[in-house]
Amino acid sequence: MSLLKPNRLHKGDTVGVIAPASPPNQKNLQSGIEFLKGLGLRVKLGKSVEKIYGYLAGSDQERLEDLHAMFFDSEVKAIFCACGGYGTARIAANIDYQLIKANPKIFWGYSDITFLHTAIRQETGLITFHGPMLGSDIGKEDTHPLSKEGFQQLFEIMDVSYTEHFSPLETLVEGVGSGELIGGNLSLIVSTLGTPYEIDTKGKLLFIEDVNEEPRSVDRMLNQLKMAGKLDDLNGIIIGDFCDCTSKKELSLTLEDVITHYVLSANKPALKGFLMGHCNPHVSIPLGVQAVLNTHEKRLIVESGIL
Repeated sequence: MSLLKPNRLHKGDTVGVIAPASPPNQKNLQSGIEFLKGLGLRVKLGKSVEKIYGYLAGSDQERLEDLHAMFFDSEVKAIFCACGGYGTARIAANIDYQLIKANPKIFWGYSDITFLHTAIRQETGLITFHGPMLGSDIGKEDTHPLSKEGFQQLFEIMDVSYTEHFSPLETLVEGVGSGELIGGNLSLIVSTLGTPYEIDTKGKLLFIEDVNEEPRSVDRMLNQLKMAGKLDDLNGIIIGDFCDCTSKKELSLTLEDVITHYVLSANKPALKGFLMGHCNPHVSIPLGVQAVLNTHEKRLIVESGIL
């Protein structure tokens, strides 16, 4: 499928904010909205942003309508997700992907939003952005300046070059790998298997991260990816942040044991230690663009995601 890059943002543009998964913390969300306004942007809120339906920000239909409305609205130049949590997979099958393809624009989020990143990319070719969200990250008082700096890649064409300038990186498998950068939250990646949106890893660089998963759960998910053949034909593995992924039991493998086992088994160029995921700071990257992972230089270079 041909690549669809969204247009860059300019000061004065209107952007949309939606909650396609769980309800956001409203106080943090308001601070996040002020951050967007500080970038010179006008903000339009989805109707379900303040709704609560159990662990969902409104019904499936309400959240779906917000997503559609923001892509349909020609005034809206970018769509930012308020938070993750749970719920995006529930609306994926009913999304009008032709609407999205006909109205390509910046789409930004992570965590549970991973399901939408995968589905939208594979159904439309649209480049999307894995980055910190307004209500769960940017709106917090202790948000690192680096997390906020990542939004600048939406205003000007720039490659993302991740080196040890940001964090120490550890080589698990030596080599150079290139290809389309895909992935995100490991739990959501695995949840695509067996669905119409099953992640395609062939010839790709796979990025993974997660939060609050014990090593045995990470083991189960990586084993499922392995048995599904998803680790066989990729070109490289990027290990992001695995926040609070420690065992609560005395007898356990460590997270490092688990990840190393599957990465060595895949035998593809692999680096770990990237500050991408449920971490602070959180480095933002576009998904679906070409990237190069070089373990000799301990560098990941990601092509700009905008036009």
